[in-house]
This record gives sequence, C-alpha cells and structure tokens, in this order.
Amino acid sequence: MADLTRITASPNVMMGKPVVRGTRLTVEHILEELAGGLSVDDLLSSHPRLSVEDVQAARAFAAASVRMERLGTVHLAS
Repeated sequence: MADLTRITASPNVMMGKPVVRGTRLTVEHILEELAGGLSVDDLLSSHPRLSVEDVQAARAFAAASVRMERLGTVHLAS
C-alpha cells in the first residue's frame, strides 16, 4: 500500500495542487510524464529528489481521487 502522507496540498504551494511532500512537484506533472511515455526510471533521473515511493504515492492518490467520481467523456487531442 502506498504511503499517501507523501502527498500534501497547501494553498501556498503550487496554487493548492497536490504535490510530493517537500517539493513543488505536482501529482499532475508526475502523471502527465508517465502518461506521455516517460519511464519511472527516467522520471527519477529527471527529478533527483523524487523516489519510487513518491511515484507510487502519486499514482495511489490519483486512483483514490477518481475512485468515486463520475466522469464524462474525455476527448483527447490527437
């Protein structure tokens, strides 16, 4: 189970978006990088303060965030 305490949100940091604790790296950015095809290893190389556990926490946070949501159709640009 991922440690969700690694993800924090404060109105004074990144406009309140959830970030990895102690950084300004948003969950959104991590997910966009992974969705764009960047490997976890490359993501970690690009952000030396980031750990595998942080990436796992970001993924778990995102899953928990949408678990009970009803989403409409999402249209992706091609």
